[in-house]
Amino acid sequence: MIKIGIVGATGYTGVELLRLLATRKDVSIDVITSRELQGSPVAELFPNLRGVLDLEFTAPDSEALFDCDVVFYATPHAVAMKTVPTLLKRGVRVIDLSADFRLRDQAVWEKWYKVAHECPEYINEAVYGLPEVNRSAIVNAQLLAVPGCYPTAIQLGFLPLLEAGLIETTGLIADAKSGVSGAGRKAAIGALLTEASESMSAYGVSGHRHLPEITQGLTQYAGENVGLTFVPHLTPMIRGIHATLYAPMKAGKDAAQLQTVFEERFKNEPFVDVMPQGQYPATRNVRGANRCQIGVCYLENSNTVVVMSVIDNLVKGASGQAIQNMNIMFGLDESEGLQNVAFLP
Repeated sequence: MIKIGIVGATGYTGVELLRLLATRKDVSIDVITSRELQGSPVAELFPNLRGVLDLEFTAPDSEALFDCDVVFYATPHAVAMKTVPTLLKRGVRVIDLSADFRLRDQAVWEKWYKVAHECPEYINEAVYGLPEVNRSAIVNAQLLAVPGCYPTAIQLGFLPLLEAGLIETTGLIADAKSGVSGAGRKAAIGALLTEASESMSAYGVSGHRHLPEITQGLTQYAGENVGLTFVPHLTPMIRGIHATLYAPMKAGKDAAQLQTVFEERFKNEPFVDVMPQGQYPATRNVRGANRCQIGVCYLENSNTVVVMSVIDNLVKGASGQAIQNMNIMFGLDESEGLQNVAFLP
């Protein structure tokens, strides 16, 4: 039985962790923290957990966290780094859903997150938790950084093309749309129904903090620096990310092999679904599921490869991927607790 603690479980990624873990027989959720709500029942905040989870919130500095086998951090950025070292020194494994340990360059991280990193000595020890790339390293990880939602969809979409050397590494474009839950569970004017409904808008056009995370990964897969234009958009839906990716095909490469390259690269990946040639994914196909669905086509008139990559931002883009990593870390079936089919309609 794996003993689990969750720090900061009052947001959307926190309740998604609880939804996916609460009914499992091989894990025990022992600690759920919230400084503001300590002493109150978790099911009072999240009524969907009534009759499923009978626990109260405790303080974030609860000693009970040290008795856990693994602690998930479902906290805002720049929070985990304050207390993660203490847990690691006590032998507790940590899975961080924030961005605190995703970037390898401390200066780049501090530039984008506007605060000094409090434990830079752990930056290079953290394993980047994209299973389709780092599965072998995840097995022995003590500190795991769960990829961001946009980075997950975009990296998986470009990955086979870069590994196979089929595309130019300059002029890459990621045109991505996200549901409103990506903004988090907080009071924000832009996320209000009357503001976000029946409208779509770009944001972070001049620079989004997921950009360095994405380019860090793409550079690794390409073996050289990449030039990426990334423009995210807010879309009037609750869940989902749809990333449409554009890349110039290298001279002399055969576009006929594109479908095969994707199918071969992901044929053994339980949570990546490559659509048949001529079919393309939609966010409703993955809603509530830990799955990335991908479609690819070639535009001959512009010599452009177009990849469409969709995920549920709260599942494969956050909590589901965190649990997928936990399963790998503890030698469990990678799909355990994540076999649910997407919600329709």
